[in-house]
Amino acid sequence: MAVEGMSAGAGSVSDMPDALELLAAAVASVSGGDTRPGQQAMAAAIADAVEAREHLLVQAGTGTGKSLAYLAPALTVDGPVVISTATLALQSQLVEKDLPRLSAAVKPLLGREPVYALLKGRHHYLCLAKMEHADEEDPQDALFERTKWLGEAGKLGKQIVRIREWADKTLTGDRDELDPGVDDTAWRAVSTPARECVGATRCPYGPDCFAELSRARAREADIVVTNHSLLSVDMLAGRHIVPPHKLLVIDEAHELADRVSSAAQAELTPSAMDATARAARPFVEPELFLSLQESADALTVGLADIQPGRLTEGLPPGLLEACTLIDAGTRQALTAIGEVKADDPDPVRKQQARALLDDASKTAQRLLADSAQDVAWVDAEPRRALVVAPLSVAGLLREKLYDERTVIATSATLALGGKFDTIAQALGQTDGYRTLDVGSPFDYQKQGILYVAAHLPRPTTSGLSDAAGKELLTLINALGGRTLGLFSSRRAAQQAADLVRAQTDLTVLLQGDETLPILVRKFREDRNSCLFGVMSLWQGVDVPGDACQLVVIDRLPFPRPDEPLAAARSAAVDASGGSGFAAVSVPIAAIRLAQGVGRLIRSTNDRGVVAVLDSRLESARGYGSFLRASLPPFWYTTKPEVVQGALKRLAAT
Repeated sequence: MAVEGMSAGAGSVSDMPDALELLAAAVASVSGGDTRPGQQAMAAAIADAVEAREHLLVQAGTGTGKSLAYLAPALTVDGPVVISTATLALQSQLVEKDLPRLSAAVKPLLGREPVYALLKGRHHYLCLAKMEHADEEDPQDALFERTKWLGEAGKLGKQIVRIREWADKTLTGDRDELDPGVDDTAWRAVSTPARECVGATRCPYGPDCFAELSRARAREADIVVTNHSLLSVDMLAGRHIVPPHKLLVIDEAHELADRVSSAAQAELTPSAMDATARAARPFVEPELFLSLQESADALTVGLADIQPGRLTEGLPPGLLEACTLIDAGTRQALTAIGEVKADDPDPVRKQQARALLDDASKTAQRLLADSAQDVAWVDAEPRRALVVAPLSVAGLLREKLYDERTVIATSATLALGGKFDTIAQALGQTDGYRTLDVGSPFDYQKQGILYVAAHLPRPTTSGLSDAAGKELLTLINALGGRTLGLFSSRRAAQQAADLVRAQTDLTVLLQGDETLPILVRKFREDRNSCLFGVMSLWQGVDVPGDACQLVVIDRLPFPRPDEPLAAARSAAVDASGGSGFAAVSVPIAAIRLAQGVGRLIRSTNDRGVVAVLDSRLESARGYGSFLRASLPPFWYTTKPEVVQGALKRLAAT
């Protein structure tokens, strides 16, 4: 997607208006109002950081209008700017709402309409070469990850036909424009991950490649919008995917380190190894194909003998043998296949086979190396997998993120415990950066109450305790619905839903019963409803107004002891003489808690209560006050009668 206009970089820097002038024009065009103090401070700080070539961390609370605050100064930069987001919702807001309005608003000031483009990973785009062979796919090959594939082949075929019809009409090939959509299995049959692509020069469809066309549009844009996942892959690949740029704005920056960890993570599964063997079969001798299949079988046996969880003593014998076989078999197969050439009879499938073999080979070698910088674990059923991920990505970010560009990292949750130190370290920043907290336009003291049920016993078992359930019912009954329940486990959410359904006449919407957008819409439309769910509801849910006036959090969202990466990182800090709990678990809980609490006040007219049913937020010495300092400055109480009275007054309005 791009706005037509003059080529990027038209005009000189000296001719450009300053950041605040652009911001004022944009805000006037969008809302007809004045810029907010936080917006002005943020835009000015970004402009100063760019001029000084210093990196900047900006905490901007909900309602600040931070997207316009960073987009306006971005247009004063002499050269392309990249904006990276964590969520599709924010990405859509930027390219469908903010940038079109901003571009129109600043055209008189710049003398041209800025160009912007949306850049996604290659697998988001239709691959014409892959689609040519899509209906030749063996159903079991296409559906090898499904436990029940029989009967799905007809559905797959119908979806492929619909994709073919869409392919004749689409200008972008972007999956998000296919409406109604198709499932992941069908899309995999017509898309190609970057590692499996033969390249535009060797592909017969190279000149018409949708992914290449999207990159070409990005290279001509003033502002490129992308996502943290692609930004992470770009860093790992040597920064040649995202166009060269002078300014990088990372919105939702609290998510970046986790996305980089995910991008640097690798795994081996029996089904994937079986698919790798089948992909290589046309290009290798039968004996070598059988060797690859045997390595997949060995992995199945090795995983069956191991309990899920972190592998703290290296690979056990069964998995050691499987990885050794995978390493040897994939290396031999890669040698036998050789390089992909332009005159190969089937270069696309040959490249796919090489990519799968190369991935499996590198992952097996990484696991066999048993590096202290990696963490290995076995995933539980139904998806048995041997996984390896970096213990920390701070060093990688320090090396790859900051060179030759100015980085602006922003989010509503960057200052944990009132300080930026924790996030800065997670993002690989040790010195040479600026910080700014522009606050929020909301009057949290008057708009909301933070209530901690300090009289409840400390949570011990998983699920919802009887005492917490009784407290939940009391709060919901006082308000009469309008409650967003954020729970630490699916079991707790289910117990809460069962309890409220049994004890009230309110509508209870439970995550998993329907798709999340449908549940949120129903919650927004029905004041007598409650919406209960787990971690994906803790961020990204935006329900302003009186549809959501009570947010209930059942317990502090510390990482579970069986979360392999968090446990390994905590153990590493303990081993070095520090406190893993304080350095790892508490910051994770602070970010999650702040995101959850942030669901309550979404506009200047919102009123309500956040109720935390975990007494540790009040009673725990040290981390309790740290967590509270990471939250918006609500009026605070631990008195049940006070909060019940407030909820009853809200119910009467």
